[in-house]
Amino acid sequence: MAEDELTGGCQCGAVRYRVPATPLRASVCYCRMCQRASGGPFMAFMRHAAADVVWTGQPAIFRSSNFVERGFCGACGTPLTYRWVEGPNISLTLNSLDDPEAVRPELRYSPETEVSWCGRLEGLPTKQMDVTGDARFVNHQWTGSPTAD
Repeated sequence: MAEDELTGGCQCGAVRYRVPATPLRASVCYCRMCQRASGGPFMAFMRHAAADVVWTGQPAIFRSSNFVERGFCGACGTPLTYRWVEGPNISLTLNSLDDPEAVRPELRYSPETEVSWCGRLEGLPTKQMDVTGDARFVNHQWTGSPTAD
């Protein structure tokens, strides 16, 4: 991977991408469509020109409305993209990046539909969870090097 690029992909490694290191925008969205698409309280995205995304494998597409399509891995189900059907840009999920700390959101969409408990997560008790030391544990997620693309 070049210093001026970001890489990422799905859990199983069937769909990978490479994009310029500087997105057009990074954001989180609390709308009900993003909540349903992710199964979480919000989705985090970085926007790029669609022409700048280099794919290894292709995401499956679900047309979630007449305006928007969402891409995901057809093998493992990882949500990967959000795209206005008639627009030049595509948004990639931040946590599908190989380094999810590489880009930070700068804007919140639809905060009026944020679930009431989302802002209080930081105050919850914490517990470490690591099953990797268990001899029965087998990781089926892609663990390749970002330079292996």
